[in-house]
Amino acid sequence: MFRTSVTRFLTTSSTRLFSTSLARHKTPLETVKDAAKAVDRKVSDAAVKGIETGEKVAEKVKGKLPESTGEAKGEAKEVYGQAKGKASELSGSVSGKASELSGEASGKASELSGKASELAGEAKGKAQELKGEAKSKMP
Repeated sequence: MFRTSVTRFLTTSSTRLFSTSLARHKTPLETVKDAAKAVDRKVSDAAVKGIETGEKVAEKVKGKLPESTGEAKGEAKEVYGQAKGKASELSGSVSGKASELSGEASGKASELSGKASELAGEAKGKAQELKGEAKSKMP
């Protein structure tokens, strides 16, 4: 009895399913989209900084209400000059970063396009090679 159950257990084989899938790679379009999102994020961050600077300036102006109108005009011009300088500084910084990221995205897109063309050419050459081998093997 024991011998037959062990024999039956050893002779029974089971099959298991096995599958694999390719790793996911980014397409050139996805790479460009990611770069555009990064540029958009930098621009929006700089815009928020500019708005916050404007709010701080407005609070300073409200806190320092001058006694006379002449004094008020002078202080207002000074604060306006500071805000204008900060805004132009931030604008230049954002513009430079945006064009830098845009250039990187463009370079990456053209690089990936070149790789795709190269792989397509290799695939076409391999297909021609296999076609020639198939013809030579046919009677």
